[in-house]
Amino acid sequence: MSPDALIADAFSADANTAVAPANDIPDNWEGVDIADEGKKIFREHILGCKTILWNGPVGVFEIDKFATGSKAVAEAIAEATAKGAYSLIGGGDSVACINKFGLADKVSYVSTGGGALLEYMEGKELPGVAAIRK
Repeated sequence: MSPDALIADAFSADANTAVAPANDIPDNWEGVDIADEGKKIFREHILGCKTILWNGPVGVFEIDKFATGSKAVAEAIAEATAKGAYSLIGGGDSVACINKFGLADKVSYVSTGGGALLEYMEGKELPGVAAIRK
């Protein structure tokens, strides 16, 4: 069974919405957020983590109607952090998202460098870091 997705018939706050399996979104509809089952699954997995890297909201968080999934993920990350997990929020959209929900001070670290952060984790040498080390 696929987790559920909140779907919309337009990329607009006025769009009609429905819930569908994430792997079976009807033609002319688009996935705009996770729905209740998806929120439950994300929360369960996040609360079981000791290290969390969040690099991207799970929905169109800029539109409040489509932001409940990203808010649920942010709240789960904050809760896991309070219980001892190390949480790193990386990337401009992720930073904007965690700030929107007022939870930036509830995570371990916030970085606007999403792409660079992922490249660093891949083991690539970043020019700025290399210059500092010299």
